[in-house]
Amino acid sequence: MYLSETEEWFAILICFLIVIGFIATTIQNIRETVLEEKEKYNQQKQEEKKVKDLIKYIDTKSELINSVVDAQKKLDDKKKGLNNTKSK
Repeated sequence: MYLSETEEWFAILICFLIVIGFIATTIQNIRETVLEEKEKYNQQKQEEKKVKDLIKYIDTKSELINSVVDAQKKLDDKKKGLNNTKSK
């Protein structure tokens, strides 16, 4: 089967348009992938910040609890000391 010159040019034009369409969709897919990766990176950074803040909060809370426990021990020791001096 032979094509006329017009049909050959038409076939070449269609092939050219298919290649351009393939290149355009590939570029679009690459851009979408890059944007998704940027979003994942930003989300990971936000989650890391939240975890660091939570760890800091828990550390502060445990320090506060430890200081309260120490204060209670001191009060208990003072009460025992007062009771011992009263009973003598």
